[in-house]
Amino acid sequence: MSATSADDAPARPGPAAADWLLPALGGAIFLGGWETLVRVLSVPKFILPAPSLIFETLIKDRASLLEALGFTATITLSAFVLAMLSGIALGVALTQNRMVERTFWPYAVMMQVTPVIAIAPIIVIWVGLDRVWLALLILAWLVAFFPILSNTAAGMKSVDHGLSNVFDLCGASRWKRFRYLQLPGALPYILAGARISSGLSVIGAVVAEFVAGSGSATGLAWVIVESGSLLNVPRMFAALFLLSAFGITIWLVMSAVQRALLRRWHESELAREN
Repeated sequence: MSATSADDAPARPGPAAADWLLPALGGAIFLGGWETLVRVLSVPKFILPAPSLIFETLIKDRASLLEALGFTATITLSAFVLAMLSGIALGVALTQNRMVERTFWPYAVMMQVTPVIAIAPIIVIWVGLDRVWLALLILAWLVAFFPILSNTAAGMKSVDHGLSNVFDLCGASRWKRFRYLQLPGALPYILAGARISSGLSVIGAVVAEFVAGSGSATGLAWVIVESGSLLNVPRMFAALFLLSAFGITIWLVMSAVQRALLRRWHESELAREN
């Protein structure tokens, strides 16, 4: 009997396929167990609804839920873009002058460690109840800002000293040093901070709406609050599902951006031979 050749062997899913198949399989098993448990134990829907009921509610209330998602997504993405722009700009500025860094870094840390829930009422009072969206934007930006700032600063300081000495010997200007040495060296740090900030911007928008919504906001967080007060738990879970899906989508987009920018030259994204 001849041995089976490598070409005749059944194809196995590669690492990329496994990255999708294994979570999908685990999720299917979890949802199936959840559905079975609720039906067998006859759990009331106002305590724990079945996944099928949550999906049914998601379809039935899709118009209002998608409108709420649009509001939350607008606040989230706006806060994330503002955090990226301000965090990178200030991170670069802080590392260009030691005195500037010593002066302003403690205040950046202060912004990070101050709980959003504590300052939300003040922000709402300052901007007014007629502009709650602006309060939510500011609060979500505060949550998402620091990871970008700290990672940018860390990346700018992590430039290889040997390469820095070469630039000194060549008499490179500050702009050329920044363009060809510091910025490429800091890019992996910036992108890592962006992935963290993308998730935190969702959390910041939701927490801000929980705290500052007061019925004036129309996002998914307020849908959850309103549904909870009415014991409409299936609608609560439907809103939570949309929030999770939206957060995962942002994470995947940022991961794809990081892979596209780093895959040709950085060790974290280069394909390994073994």
